[in-house]
Amino acid sequence: MGREQRTEQFDRTKLPMPQHPFGGKIGTTYQDSQAEWPKLPAPPDGAPNVVIILLDDVGFGQVSTFGGPVPTPHLDQLAARGLRYNRFHTTAICGPSRAALITGRNHHNAGAGFLAEWATGFPSYNNMIPRSVATVGSILKYNGYATSWFGKNHNTPDWESSVAGPFDRWPQGLGFDHFYGFIGGETHQYYPVLFENTTAVEPARSPEEGYHLMTDMTDKAINWLRYNKSVAPQKPVLLYFAPGAAHAPHHAPKEWREKFKGQFDAGWDTVRQATYERQLKLGIIPKDTKLTPRPEWVKPWDSLTSDEKRLYARFMENFAGYLAFTDAECGRLIDAIWELPDAHNTLIFYIVGDNGASSEGGMTGTVNEVMNLNGVQSRLEDNLKMLDRIGDLDTEPHYPLGWAWAGNAPFQWVKQVASHLGGSRNPMVVSWPARIKGVGTIRDQFTHLIDIVPTILDVAKLPAPGSVEGIEQKPMDGVSIASTFDDPHARPVRQRQYFEVFTNRAIYDSGWIACAQHTLPWRQDLAPGHWENDKWELYNLDEDFSEANDLAAKHPGKLAELKKLFDEEAKKRNVYPLDDRGAGRLAVPKPSPGGSDPKRTNFTYYAGASRLPETAAPNTKNRSHRISAVINMPAKGGEGVILAAGGASAGYSLYVQNGKLAYHYNWFDRERTNLVSSIALPTGKSTVVMEFAYDGGGLGKGGEVVIGINGKAAGRARIEHTVAGRFGIDTFGVGSDTGSPVTDTYKPPFSFTGTIDRIDVALGPLNLSPEDEAKLHQMHTAFAGAHE
Repeated sequence: MGREQRTEQFDRTKLPMPQHPFGGKIGTTYQDSQAEWPKLPAPPDGAPNVVIILLDDVGFGQVSTFGGPVPTPHLDQLAARGLRYNRFHTTAICGPSRAALITGRNHHNAGAGFLAEWATGFPSYNNMIPRSVATVGSILKYNGYATSWFGKNHNTPDWESSVAGPFDRWPQGLGFDHFYGFIGGETHQYYPVLFENTTAVEPARSPEEGYHLMTDMTDKAINWLRYNKSVAPQKPVLLYFAPGAAHAPHHAPKEWREKFKGQFDAGWDTVRQATYERQLKLGIIPKDTKLTPRPEWVKPWDSLTSDEKRLYARFMENFAGYLAFTDAECGRLIDAIWELPDAHNTLIFYIVGDNGASSEGGMTGTVNEVMNLNGVQSRLEDNLKMLDRIGDLDTEPHYPLGWAWAGNAPFQWVKQVASHLGGSRNPMVVSWPARIKGVGTIRDQFTHLIDIVPTILDVAKLPAPGSVEGIEQKPMDGVSIASTFDDPHARPVRQRQYFEVFTNRAIYDSGWIACAQHTLPWRQDLAPGHWENDKWELYNLDEDFSEANDLAAKHPGKLAELKKLFDEEAKKRNVYPLDDRGAGRLAVPKPSPGGSDPKRTNFTYYAGASRLPETAAPNTKNRSHRISAVINMPAKGGEGVILAAGGASAGYSLYVQNGKLAYHYNWFDRERTNLVSSIALPTGKSTVVMEFAYDGGGLGKGGEVVIGINGKAAGRARIEHTVAGRFGIDTFGVGSDTGSPVTDTYKPPFSFTGTIDRIDVALGPLNLSPEDEAKLHQMHTAFAGAHE
């Protein structure tokens, strides 16, 4: 009896499927009884394995498979065994794109109108994926698939990402049996903040021993895949593989970035032109496509100084190395897939970016992204000193926005600008040997992220459920694109699609698109308002692939028709209310971790409290504060971190070294204060204290720090500048300095070898003027925007 015959009795529209009634017989003893095991859910016969690979912050014109300057031979090989889609679309921003991908619904319907850092208390913008939009993980799991998620998870809200949970919107709560990766918009590739399921874990090796997250998560994904197929070869799998690459920080291993030395010296204007010409030659874009001109916000390469050119070219060499390295690791995963016993029945969606290339490096790029986001600008002379180390573990690089513009060739605009194709059009490659026969060809149907889940359900012969876990489900917004697998001339699978992110908006309908750009990615502190004054543009995409010929003046009636249609779709798809506030939206109070008081000023922690997100930890910035710890020193060799927050970019650490108490404050690696006690710590129990008296008078000011042992002052120092906004990617922890180290006076994690009874943190009043509060909100806005 085949699998489909065994399982056709199940009602797959209600998940989990009700257990089939017992069909055996129960007598007085086993001798006059007949056993029958419960029938476990299994997918229909022929249901394929599904692998979704989603890269991060990669533009339409960056990979060689679509004409870009970065060689991606493994993606090239997959395309030769499958199909290339050149009119595939994202939402133009990270978290919303990922919500759309895993739910099959438009991002507003999934509660992800924008990012968690900007969340507001409206259903479409609270970033709390509702249970009425079950993910592909839940649907396939309840239909008998093994499900997993590796890499980036930017769909768990900030305030739910600590040990206090709740865990409903962590990957396992969203239907993925296994998760290994990080939570948030980005992480350090050498010192990542990692979770396995809901438990914080540390890398098995150090960067000096060759650790890189891209390799680690690939190894873990391959191991999971092989193990599952070894144990249950007949059971199909869903593997969602979401690298942090090529999102900043651009951490390229040295041997990879060196491959590109000198290859970008000609500059972004020349590289963009060369990309366009390759795209024409490869047939990626139609022969009559125009290359859109350089905008005023990108400087001509020829206008730069020789030092600027040298530095900016190096930033791009590093990015290219990062992306090429990522292709190699994805290639290892794909090679492992081809070794499976049912490789021929494995459907791979390889989506090259969740949005267009990112301009969040600003006009000049940076080697310390966190410093820039705190309002402390990079200096050319400082960056040049780091030239040969860009991409190393002690840097957090992002290239200048000119490279983002070049990377989105032939389109206008960049990531976040959902109104234009530079923000929302990304390459996709699809491979499925059991079904796709016309390999190596291009598909030009207008498709979108929301179409992936309906396509998976279609080819697996599964219905979209009407209810999941007792919750009635919203209908799918996407449609299946399976017809395009067989026929390059299949009729359009969708005629209409809206776009909206941060009030940048557009409406596509039957070949036409109307669009209105409203906010700037690098100036999210601005809230232009006056939406009625936005300039709308009109393009015929059937005749103008790159949005180069604005027809708004020529066809005002068509533009008016599409603007009205956008309003109708916005109401239907829950887009309203439009909100272009940056700092203002960031300042909207969010739910507190575990429901705690957001105005709390006294905290107590115990040994083992580790990997607490900065947003959930005591905020010691811009105020006086006191840290007190009760510790027990062993008779010999007592050393290690008592409490640390932040990392190599910025932060502080209270620790014991060489028998003495020490406090280190790191101000963006520009200024470091290292205070060591004048007396040694005694054996046994002691109370150690660090007190910081803030000068006041604004943000990021200095102050006096005093350390003490058992009630006696043991050291005093002056700190001239403090961090006003955020320390960065790293976290807060008791008993060790996980991730990148705050100070180079020890090697992480430098765990405390004694015992810690308790740590108390007391915060003084936060007395900020309205102007300082506005500046602080702008810093947090910039930080959140760059970590999408």
